[in-house]
Amino acid sequence: MSNSSANESRLPALGINSLGRIGKLTLWHHIGRKYFKEIIVNQGRDIGLGMETIARLIEADATYGLLHRFLYGIKARPCIQITDEKNGKMLIDGIPVTVLREQRNPMNIPWRQYGVDIVVDCSGSFKDPTVPVDDKKGSIRGHLNGGAKAVIHSAPFKIKNKALATPEDTTTLIYGINHTAFDPKKHLLISAASCTTTGLAHMVKPLLDNEETSTILTASMSTIHAVTNTQSVLDKLPKAGEKDIRKTRSILNNIILTSTGAAKALAEVIPEVKNIGFMGDSIRVPTNTLSLIVLNATFQARNNDKAAAAGLDTKKLNDIYAKAARDNPLVRFTMQQNVSTDLIGEDAAVIIEGQFNHTRTAFIPVNLSHIPNLPADLVSALGEKMLQVPVVHAKIFGWYDNEYGSYTNRMGDLTVYIHKNLQ
Repeated sequence: MSNSSANESRLPALGINSLGRIGKLTLWHHIGRKYFKEIIVNQGRDIGLGMETIARLIEADATYGLLHRFLYGIKARPCIQITDEKNGKMLIDGIPVTVLREQRNPMNIPWRQYGVDIVVDCSGSFKDPTVPVDDKKGSIRGHLNGGAKAVIHSAPFKIKNKALATPEDTTTLIYGINHTAFDPKKHLLISAASCTTTGLAHMVKPLLDNEETSTILTASMSTIHAVTNTQSVLDKLPKAGEKDIRKTRSILNNIILTSTGAAKALAEVIPEVKNIGFMGDSIRVPTNTLSLIVLNATFQARNNDKAAAAGLDTKKLNDIYAKAARDNPLVRFTMQQNVSTDLIGEDAAVIIEGQFNHTRTAFIPVNLSHIPNLPADLVSALGEKMLQVPVVHAKIFGWYDNEYGSYTNRMGDLTVYIHKNLQ
C-alpha cells in the first residue's frame, strides 16, 4: 500500500506544536473529547529524562490537578502508559499519542508521515503569516509544507511589516462568533484570536443582537488578567528595545498595568464594532488562571422624557444576557456572588456576573455648533444650539478561564469544526 493510500485510510489525526501551557491543555481537551483518534505532538527537543518526564508533565498540572482526576473525578486512576520510549509513543486514556523531539522549524515537521490534516500551533512563535515558508527562523506556513491542510494558531497574528496586508489565505475565527466564515477553499492559516478577545466577543455579541443595545456609542474594556508565562517570577532586566518594562517585574507580589490587543482584534471577528471608539487595557494580577473583563458601554437611550425611566436599565441588561445564556451554551449568566476560583475550568466562553452589572442614565448636552458638516439651516430650524441627548452607560462584568475553560475549549471546538469541513 502506498503512503498516500495508507494516510487516506487512517483515522483523524491531530497535530499539536509545542507543549506549553495552551499546547498541553489542548492535548487534555482532545484526549477528553475523543474526536481525534491519534494525536501527534511536536516538541522539537528532548525534555528532562525522556518520555517519563514528558508523561509526568502531561499528567500533572499546578492549576487543574491530575489529568485522570480532571477527566473522571477524584477516584480515577492514572491513564498514561508509555508504549515506546525510543519513538516517543504513549497511550493517554486509550488515545495513541506520539511525541516528536527532533525538528523545531515547522517546515521540517513530518506531519504528512503521520496522516495529520490539521495542526494547532501553540508555540507562541510564528505569529507573522507573511513570513515565507523557507525562513531560517521558521514560519507558520511551514506546517503546510509538512503536510497540514490547515493550521490554527493559538494567538493573534502580528504582521511586522506594516506595509503588508493580511494574506488572503489567513483569517481570525472565534468559535460561536464567526467560525462559520471558514472557507476550506481559501483559508489555510487561522488565528483563534486570544483568550480575552474570545471572552469579549461573547460579551459584545448579545448587545449587538438586541435592538435596544445594538447601537453602541462608545465602549472600553479592562481585563483583570491572571499571570502568563510571558511574565517574570522575579524582577529581571528587559531586553534591548523593550517598551513595556513592567512585564519584567515580579508577578508574585505586584499588580501590573499592561496593554491588550483584544479591543482592536474584536473588529476582526465582529466588523460592526469598527466604528466604535473601543479602548482596551489589561491589569495583570498574581493568580494562576481566571480573568475578568469589565466592559463599559454607552448607548443612546430610547426615552427622551426626563421624568420617565430610560428604556434600558440594569434589569433589562441582565435579561439580555440571561436570554443569551438560554440560547447559547457558550455564554453563562449567573446572579451568584462569585470569586475567581469558583469558576476555574468552567466550560463557557464567558460567565456574566449579573449581580454586579449596573447602568446609569444621563442627559448629555451636545453643542451642535461643534458638530462638523452639520447644515446651518438644520441648526436654525431646531432653534437652539444645545441639544440634550439621553444616554445609558452600562458596566458589565464577565469572567473567563483564560487557559482551559474558555480559550482552550473554544479553540478545540474550532479545531473540530474546521477539520470536519476540510476538503
